[in-house]
Amino acid sequence: MRRHEVSVEVLGPWSLATSRAFWEGFAPAALPARDDDQRLSTVFRVEADWSSAEATVTQHGATAQITVAGDGDLGSAVTQVGRFLSLDVDARGWPDVADRDPVLADARARLPGLRPCGFHSPYEAAAWAVLSQRLRIVQAARLRDDLIARHGEHGAFPSPRVLRRSDLDLPGRKTEYLHAVADAALDGRLDGATLRSLDPEQAVQTVQEVKGLGPFAAELVVVRGANAPDALPRHERRLEAEITERYDPDPTLAEVSEAWRPFRTWAAFHLRVLREERTREIGGRSPTVA
Repeated sequence: MRRHEVSVEVLGPWSLATSRAFWEGFAPAALPARDDDQRLSTVFRVEADWSSAEATVTQHGATAQITVAGDGDLGSAVTQVGRFLSLDVDARGWPDVADRDPVLADARARLPGLRPCGFHSPYEAAAWAVLSQRLRIVQAARLRDDLIARHGEHGAFPSPRVLRRSDLDLPGRKTEYLHAVADAALDGRLDGATLRSLDPEQAVQTVQEVKGLGPFAAELVVVRGANAPDALPRHERRLEAEITERYDPDPTLAEVSEAWRPFRTWAAFHLRVLREERTREIGGRSPTVA
């Protein structure tokens, strides 16, 4: 197994400890709790060749030290880590956007340095969307864990090739839909960099062409799979509920979010994290923040 280490300058506010605390408790991609909050470690599939890689990230001021280990394309693995942790986003303008909105200003103060933490890839986000259809989050997480245990590698989710040829014992049409997701990943239709390069609405339409992925699932793939910084989730009822509760008079998501550009994903993410912290609707542990 080879190792590759890179130092990345992170532009704008960032706290690894805040992001890590969120990721540890937020299903489905929860990290195992550790005593060392200065280090984030995770295992994932590298989109470039679908090899498995282990990543460790530490923070040194405004610099992220990213170390990846594996037998595949480690350069691409580093790039992917930057994307799913939002370290590749120039966020120097984020404080100005947040401070224009008192609700967001409060969220940013309570979640200092938080950056949207996405799925490892659009492929894994799409697989999760299929697994979680018509199931409670806890049940879907068990299915995902079982897939990793039976068909994964070193703790990484099964590669698209393995998933496609596996006879999966899953309820309903989940096996059929997961096979369609695997095909789409192998065909390059769920490539993270490509989806990030498209207009978010166009990216969502592209993902909806995959069998089994409706509007909500497609938004999940773009917003949390490709981790696009300025995509607006329009089918997220919990976000709508949070806006109804926090903003007065009763505005629409479209009205409120215009002031969030070009960080609509970031704004929506902060509001969703605060809602989960308060309500525990999804069932994960709330982040512990300073």
